[in-house]
Amino acid sequence: MNRTMLPPQPIPTHLAKADKIYFVASDTDEAQNALQSLSERYGNVPAREADVIVALGGDGLMLQTLHTHMGSGKPIYGMNRGSVGFLMNEYREHDLTDRLAMADVTTIRPLQMTAVTEDGSAHNALAINEVSLLRQTSQAARLKISVDGRVRLEELICDGIIVATPAGSTAYNLSAHGPILPIAAQLLALTPISAFRPRRWRGALLPNRATVDIDILDPGKRPVSATADHTEIRRVTHVSIKEATDAEGLIMFDSDHGWDERILSEMFRY
Repeated sequence: MNRTMLPPQPIPTHLAKADKIYFVASDTDEAQNALQSLSERYGNVPAREADVIVALGGDGLMLQTLHTHMGSGKPIYGMNRGSVGFLMNEYREHDLTDRLAMADVTTIRPLQMTAVTEDGSAHNALAINEVSLLRQTSQAARLKISVDGRVRLEELICDGIIVATPAGSTAYNLSAHGPILPIAAQLLALTPISAFRPRRWRGALLPNRATVDIDILDPGKRPVSATADHTEIRRVTHVSIKEATDAEGLIMFDSDHGWDERILSEMFRY
């Protein structure tokens, strides 16, 4: 049987130059103080002129910055001035240009969500971490799950379900007891949230080329919302999820503590 081989995931590369930096920061005092200090030390050019974008804050700011500059070709380097900071590097001021020159640049591809609501309108959004469907009321959601046009679960009764990328596998997906995926894995994690029936179903690992279609059964009585990262669509009736083919982001990590190392550490922490 002939199989179409997918190209390998891009391996980390390095910046050609990092002379011009655009700094962006969250609204916290800690992040704003860092913004002022770093801007005075290294300068702060407009985003369109920058070789690299440095985000000062937490994971939320990193996701927001990746969305804002998706497809721009500008890599984003985060420094933690927030709480969790899984997507961020350690904050230091004195050696930033050297760290940028040595940092690994990794390409990530988001998920494309198309959500149809009760009035028949379609809404599109990108998700770097995950697309999640959640019940809107006290009643559990009833969902039908199809993969590449074939029904795999006629009925899943649950609080919701998650489709996560490798980048997002350590976020909400992990909290819902989903698997952690290496960043170069050509996989998606399909993870139920508090599955009631079938009670023992723990989810599935899917190839990243798969298309997941989710039909909401009885949406009038059991309404469901769909969220792609920070974009929420309420009262959906059908959601289609697949990897985007025309969008990509670039994220940077210090070479001595890259994303692969972070994910491996998470795997052995639990």
